[in-house]
Amino acid sequence: MKTNQTQLTAPEIANLWISYQNDSMSFHMISYLAKHTEDREIRSVLEYAIRLSKEHVTKVTQMLKKEKYPIPAGFTENDVNIDAPRLYSDNLCLYYMIDMAKFALPAYGLALSITTRDDVMAFYSRCLNETQELFTKATKLAIKKGIYIFAPTIPTPDEIDFVKRQDFLAGWFDRRPLLGIEISDLIYNTKRTALGEALVTGFAQTAKATEVRKYFERGKRMTKKHFETFSSILLEGDLPQGSNILTSEVTTSTIAPFSDKMMMYHATTFTASGVAQYGFAVSIQS
Repeated sequence: MKTNQTQLTAPEIANLWISYQNDSMSFHMISYLAKHTEDREIRSVLEYAIRLSKEHVTKVTQMLKKEKYPIPAGFTENDVNIDAPRLYSDNLCLYYMIDMAKFALPAYGLALSITTRDDVMAFYSRCLNETQELFTKATKLAIKKGIYIFAPTIPTPDEIDFVKRQDFLAGWFDRRPLLGIEISDLIYNTKRTALGEALVTGFAQTAKATEVRKYFERGKRMTKKHFETFSSILLEGDLPQGSNILTSEVTTSTIAPFSDKMMMYHATTFTASGVAQYGFAVSIQS
């Protein structure tokens, strides 16, 4: 049995590779967003995220080079036209940062949980702490600016209760009162789909390849449908929708700030995290 690990394990290599891809994309995308952000406080949050992404790319590169492991192609300045006209509003940029931090927190937590080598463990522990700070900064700023949509409250029960019938889940289809955990997942996914619809709206109107543009148009229809479904369930329960429609936060620009490759990677990553969230939401229902 080995007692001292010297070589990177397969999970460590995989996570470092993914981290490089994601952070190289984030660095260039957020650099573009920050350049066109007029609000100084929101731009400060974006600049903090840019610094984190740059540091992460540098650290991962150092670790892979030390192992004589090839560096991922990732994304470069060739994948962004930083001088392209503004595509998204300041508020949407802030919503984006909140969501990206929410996405990164469990991802870094999982990466840390399957890491054993000291330097990789220290890296993901740091990433987790930094992302928590980013999430806190972005969320507090959204609250301060009055654009954060809070989840609804529920009445305090007089006593605890227990599920006594096996057909309890069937009651969901008969629209029994929503549980707190169900409200939580509906709110979370309503916000995500609203943001996703806005993002792919911008991607669809700036994509160069016809096939890519059609893919994003399909994505827009899908996210819109999901948003309407989640919202309708909340409204039936006399609860707020959980999010506003955000497509109005997209400008009319048709000049591409991002390469088709980068937009496709972003969209597939966003979709994959959505599938994971849907699966998690199903798994924790009663």
